[in-house]
Amino acid sequence: MEKALRAGVAYFIIIFALGFILGTFRVLILVQFISEISAVLLETPLMLGASWFICRALIRKFDVIPTMLARLAMGGSAFTLLMIAEQLLGVFVFGRNLEELLFHYQTVAGAIGLGGQVVFGSFSVVQLLVARRH
Repeated sequence: MEKALRAGVAYFIIIFALGFILGTFRVLILVQFISEISAVLLETPLMLGASWFICRALIRKFDVIPTMLARLAMGGSAFTLLMIAEQLLGVFVFGRNLEELLFHYQTVAGAIGLGGQVVFGSFSVVQLLVARRH
């Protein structure tokens, strides 16, 4: 289980860093030319594509055992850390309160982003299920 949790932390760190870079580009540059929804729709597949390959690489690197519990631990820990980091970033960097952060998830762009985060968290399990089918 320790390997799965360490893989989850690494998964979170890498994807959070990538998301921070792409999110900064989206907010500061891309939204100047297209709508916020369009920008999120462009960013999300890039993030999910990177997440898929990074998740797979980390499963191998950390030798995460192919059990549902281990994969849930990896994805769940990564997702939990991502949500905590997003909330802290919203509060301390963007000055939003919890109510504003929760309201954002009710917007189209926020719902797309949250959906992407849920998918990100599920990839370790999905990859296990895909491997079992082959």
